[in-house]
Amino acid sequence: MQLPIDIPAVLKAATDIDGAATTPLSVSVYLDETAPGALVGHVRSAFASAGAHTRVTIAYLDDGVVEPTGRDDMAVIVAGDDASVGAQAARLRAAGTPVMVVTDSPDAVRERAEAAGSPLPVGDVAAPDTPAPSHAGVPSAAADDAAREPIALTPESLASLDTRMGRWIIAACAEKKLAFALAFPFVRRPLSTDAVNATSLQNAGIGAVVFIPGADMPVMTLNQAKMLLQIAAAYGQPLNGERIKELAAVVGGAFLCRGAARQLAGLVPGLGWAVKAAIGFAGTEAMGRAAIEYFEAGGDIVGMASVVQKARDEAVQAASKAAATPAGGKVIDAAKRGATGLVRAVRGRS
Repeated sequence: MQLPIDIPAVLKAATDIDGAATTPLSVSVYLDETAPGALVGHVRSAFASAGAHTRVTIAYLDDGVVEPTGRDDMAVIVAGDDASVGAQAARLRAAGTPVMVVTDSPDAVRERAEAAGSPLPVGDVAAPDTPAPSHAGVPSAAADDAAREPIALTPESLASLDTRMGRWIIAACAEKKLAFALAFPFVRRPLSTDAVNATSLQNAGIGAVVFIPGADMPVMTLNQAKMLLQIAAAYGQPLNGERIKELAAVVGGAFLCRGAARQLAGLVPGLGWAVKAAIGFAGTEAMGRAAIEYFEAGGDIVGMASVVQKARDEAVQAASKAAATPAGGKVIDAAKRGATGLVRAVRGRS
């Protein structure tokens, strides 16, 4: 069965690992001597790169006023109690350099910066997650103590900090986000997750808005192919010609997703579009999440196809069963939230 997409064209257009790997990157990391040693060490380790085209400069805030070079792609300030952090960050931003302020005391750092007349944009402050409440939303005494600043630097909270730093980079340095992922491993999961979330919602919308029978399938298939390519690229795994057949087998699952949706659409009167959206969302998300976990565990491109295919089939089967029962309301509601906006926009133009 011939797929309705040009796989080589997708391979060429979706990613450019060779180009990203040779893209020059320049990062300056400024350390506040009052910042916790564990935080400083973690950030320094996160931004350690062996890339031949990546330059990371380390300096201390107490060396004097930060003088922007104008050549950096981004700057990081690891903040402690230094009241000049806001002013230093403002000076870098004024020179055109995006600045991320990393801290374990986000409220205190923002308050000091604002009091000094140089407030920090909320989105530019990256901090670890605080402990989640326990027992039906009522925090325990231990969790309440741990939630106070400074935030405890545990392996779990530092992992959440990596996620926040990665998200900031792909938003602030969008044009070079793949280059950053190849240079700094902590950017890879956030970049891949961003691709999964975006593609899953797109395919939910595609499944919901169908004016020509069968028109959803080629677009959904192409979206899944691009998503898998983006994830593989983020982990430095090029999909060469030898793997084209495997990719074709995986993205061919769009036929299965569409077929399951078509059979179930008539079982939920008035919500056939939501069933198709739910299956499009579930199948696409399962493929992407499986690919991320596979590469995180050290897998290479050779075994990706079988892993994501199995995850997709299981997710589509689960979504299909759920959508046909009263309990499927939650699945349908999730898909509706992702697709309703697109449905209204399209119907408003028709």
